[in-house]
Amino acid sequence: MNTLAFDGGPGPWILLFPLIWAAVVITVVTVLRRTVWRGRRGPWRGRPVEGGPAGQSPIAMLGRRFAAGEIDEDEYWRRLSVLDEQFGARGRDSAV
Repeated sequence: MNTLAFDGGPGPWILLFPLIWAAVVITVVTVLRRTVWRGRRGPWRGRPVEGGPAGQSPIAMLGRRFAAGEIDEDEYWRRLSVLDEQFGARGRDSAV
């Protein structure tokens, strides 16, 4: 340690610089892994993950339930007519 602190030299605190740079690199890599490298824009955007339930329309969810056999054809058409009035191309305000 005498070689680092001779006659106004940098002192032992110079050993902290590599540790500080390592912490910066680890932080940047962690942030990139959690946001950009996973295909997301970041937690501040609030965009739902692709394929998640928040990113699906009610009509698509109804179609998936019908395809899986959870509901029968009569119930599918009944619910589709209600959803089509609210979310479909023929909304409440259209004159179709």
